Amino acid sequence: MSVARAVEKCGAAPTIVTDPAALAQAGHLILPGVGAFRDGMAGLACHGLDEAVRDFAASGRPLLGICLGMQMLAEESVEFGRHPGLGLVPGRVVPIAAAGPNGVGHKIPFIGWAEIAPQRADGFAGTPLAGLQPHDAVYLLHSYHFEPERPEDRLATYDYDGVTVTAAVARDNILGCQFHPEKSGPTGLRIVAEFLAS
Repeated sequence: MSVARAVEKCGAAPTIVTDPAALAQAGHLILPGVGAFRDGMAGLACHGLDEAVRDFAASGRPLLGICLGMQMLAEESVEFGRHPGLGLVPGRVVPIAAAGPNGVGHKIPFIGWAEIAPQRADGFAGTPLAGLQPHDAVYLLHSYHFEPERPEDRLATYDYDGVTVTAAVARDNILGCQFHPEKSGPTGLRIVAEFLAS
């Protein structure tokens, strides 16, 4: 299910925008993405959407980054060199460790379902993830993950053979999900619906 279809299923009418003026009129912004960080940032910049996304975030309206869209919220990525991001959540995008603490290698990219755990004392309270139940799982496909500079910006993680991997970040009006809500069944749709209601 695409992001747009997930939004429709939650009762909203999505608009796909490619120019800054249209983005400025949005009430909510979902920044999806797949592929390499450098290419994603270049795609935003060539349409002038990088500054438009920064302006949107500064307005206080709800912004959700998904997968590469979450990673682009960071200050930089080290994927295929060092590349600047949107700088909306301090931190950097780094490779998932290629092996667990026992030294045994594991498959990269991580592909599949994982249970995510809250990293704040109040759990997921006050975020679109608030409706998640213990053992709810989400779908991920990635080789890199976001390491926030501030521990309080890390909203959720999952465990990959003893390696802690960031699953979600949150700061003020900004939420980033490394996982794909649109591919995570009813759990993901609840997150999208909560985001749209925020």
